[in-house]
Amino acid sequence: MGVLEQIEDLERRLESGETAWMEAEARRDHLDTHAIVTGAAGFLGSHLVDRLLREGWSVTGIDSMITGELSNLSDVIPSTKFRFIREDVSGPLGVYDFGSVQWILHLASPASPIDYLAHPIETLQAGSVGTLRLLDLAVHKKAKFLLASTSEVYGDPAVHPQPETYWGNVNPIGPRSVYDEAKRFAEAATMAYHREHGLDVRIARIFNTYGPGMRPSDGRAVPNFIDQALWGQPLTVHGDGTQTRSLCYVDDLIEGLWRLMRTPFIIGPVNLGNPEEVSMLELATLINRLTGNESSIKFEPRPTDDPEHRRPDITLAQRHLQWQPTTPLIEGLRRTIVAQMQRHRIWS
Repeated sequence: MGVLEQIEDLERRLESGETAWMEAEARRDHLDTHAIVTGAAGFLGSHLVDRLLREGWSVTGIDSMITGELSNLSDVIPSTKFRFIREDVSGPLGVYDFGSVQWILHLASPASPIDYLAHPIETLQAGSVGTLRLLDLAVHKKAKFLLASTSEVYGDPAVHPQPETYWGNVNPIGPRSVYDEAKRFAEAATMAYHREHGLDVRIARIFNTYGPGMRPSDGRAVPNFIDQALWGQPLTVHGDGTQTRSLCYVDDLIEGLWRLMRTPFIIGPVNLGNPEEVSMLELATLINRLTGNESSIKFEPRPTDDPEHRRPDITLAQRHLQWQPTTPLIEGLRRTIVAQMQRHRIWS
C-alpha cells in the first residue's frame, strides 16, 4: 500500500470512529526509546515526530485533529516505529496501552489566533486538563516530560527583549487569554509535578516559528503573506506594520527542542526563538519580492491585545544548550514558499 493510500485508509478509519491504527505494530518491541508526542499532526509536532524517528526512536503520535492535518505525517505513516492515535489529550488516555515510555512531549493545542479564537474551550482544556492527564501519565510511566510553552506567556511585553525571568504583561480575560493563560497554567502544573513528584521535566518557551507544513489558512503572518502573494493578492498588514516579530525557522526550533531534551539538569523555562526582529511591513515587502508578487500592501486594524514587540533573550539556550538559530530569514522563507507552492500545486 502506497503512502497516499495509507493516508486515505487512516482518514477512513478516523472518520468511522477508530482512534488507533496498526494495532499489530502497537505490540512492537519497546526496548528502544519510545516517545509520546501530542499534537503530532500539527506543524511543530509533525516536524518533531520526523526528527525523533530519524534519531531511531519509536513514536506514538496523538492528535485530536481539530487543527492537525494527516498530510503532515505522510512521510512517517509507513514507518513501523510510528503509531497514531486520534484522541483529545483531555480525554481518557488511560484506555491505551502505551507500553514503556521514556518521554512525553506535550505540543497539543491550537496555536494560531484564528484557531484558538475559534476553539477557546478546547484550547483551555488542552493546556489544563490535558496537561494534568499527561503529567499523571508521565509519573505512572516514570517518563520525562517536555512542555511546549509559548512566548505568549509574556503577553504584550514591557521588557524587551524578553528573558525567562520576566513574568509578563498578560490580559487574563482578553480574547487571547484562552491561549496565554492555558500555557501559563501548563507551566505552573509542570513545575508542581516536578516539585511534588520529582518528575524530570523541561519547559520550552517557543517564539514565532515558520516553515514547511504550516497551513496556508493558519492566520499567522508568514503563511498568510505567502498565500496571498502566490495568488497575486494584496498582502494584509495589521496596523501600520511597525510591530515586530522574531521568526525562527522550524528546523532550528526542532534542534533546540532536541538539545533541551538531551541536556541534563536543565528544567527551564528556556526561550527558543530567533533574536533578530523584523517588522511586519518589512516581512510583507520581502515576501512580495521573493514571490514576484506585484500587488500592493493593504492595511487593516490590529487585533485586540496584539503585541507591539516580541523578541527572545536566548542567552540561557546559548549558554546551556549551545544553541542558536542558523537559518537566515531569506533562506527559510524561500524554502517555505517552495513548500507552499507545492501544496497549492502552483509552479512558476
